[in-house]
Amino acid sequence: MIRLEDIKAAHERVLKVAVKTPFSYAPKLSEASGYEVYLKKENLQTTGSFKIRGAFNKIASLGDEERKKGVVAASAGNHAQGVALAAKQFGIPATIVMPETTPLTKVDGVKSYGAEVVLSGSNYDEAYAYAVKFAKEKGRVFVHPFADEQVIAGQGTIALEIFDKCERPDAILVPVGGGGLISGIAVAVKAISPATKVIGVAAAGAPAMKLSFDAKKPIDTTSVRTIADGIAVRDTSPTTLEYILRYVDDMLLVDDEEIANAILYLLEKQKLVVEGAGAVGVAALIHDKLGLPKGAKVVSILSGGNIDVTMLSVIIEKGLLKSYRKMKLVVTLVDKPGSLMHLTEILKDAQANIVHIGYDRTSLDLKFGDAYVSIGLETKGKTHQEEIKKALLEHGFRFEEEH
Repeated sequence: MIRLEDIKAAHERVLKVAVKTPFSYAPKLSEASGYEVYLKKENLQTTGSFKIRGAFNKIASLGDEERKKGVVAASAGNHAQGVALAAKQFGIPATIVMPETTPLTKVDGVKSYGAEVVLSGSNYDEAYAYAVKFAKEKGRVFVHPFADEQVIAGQGTIALEIFDKCERPDAILVPVGGGGLISGIAVAVKAISPATKVIGVAAAGAPAMKLSFDAKKPIDTTSVRTIADGIAVRDTSPTTLEYILRYVDDMLLVDDEEIANAILYLLEKQKLVVEGAGAVGVAALIHDKLGLPKGAKVVSILSGGNIDVTMLSVIIEKGLLKSYRKMKLVVTLVDKPGSLMHLTEILKDAQANIVHIGYDRTSLDLKFGDAYVSIGLETKGKTHQEEIKKALLEHGFRFEEEH
């Protein structure tokens, strides 16, 4: 088991490549949640994630002969970049095994640090199995993403930086997947401020660690499905579970809808791009999951910001629809000259901005002589949308709203 002294030693090492990320009070989030909220912004870390801390500490702790042989890791994203950059700092070879479905941008990101990328398997577990086998065959050191004491000590360095800025917080919210991050942080927190609660937040679509925490024994799941890919871990690590059962106070779950809301909230209100895994603590805050006394001093760790831009665009689009700032209508009109102009005149008078329009006269659901017009509109809230629908009805248009 690692101790506070191990984490302090790791901190001296990791600051050779990692940065002390910003720590700041979040007034809007505090007002919305009823707590005094602070954010530790690891999404602004060198590689866009906290993972560089553990990876660098692990490689730094190896002997010269071990390092010369090179390192191997399995990852679909953040851990891969952390290991690749750490290996580059030491000038040693690194091979990263990634699933065959990994987006090209993530593969290129790892290659940019000089690592060799091997694509193997259709998911992380298959890539992991190949990486372990590869490392053994080549005589290289395998750098585990979380079930390794040097990695855990590296991740725990975040807690030291929190206490440098915030004396005795009431609670620290930590994203949980494999459990390496919360294990390191919990060791440091309980050594420095035993009264501070360490609360893990996992994705409902990847609940293995939450189930194991409740049962007090390792429980694996058969599959995972969540937009928080950074914490989408199927199986429970006995190594990290031991730390969690000893030092962690509580474990919460948030679903994908709540995570998406938190990503959009951070983007709009805090001007921060945060990936799903990094947003789970804020999701727990804005959906009132904590059960702490109001006014409690709470720190949420934004563990990473490497979100796929396609996923981000979907979250933004759905968020605009949910907040009544966009609406989608399918209007049935008579397919004759002037009908479409009449429709757009009504929308203009209602001050609705058309951002998309499609015209379909061949659908089998249509009567001959009719057409479907699908329209995307920018709107000013729920009341404005009701006014638009009322105007269409008053002019005899039939329509359906898409959700």
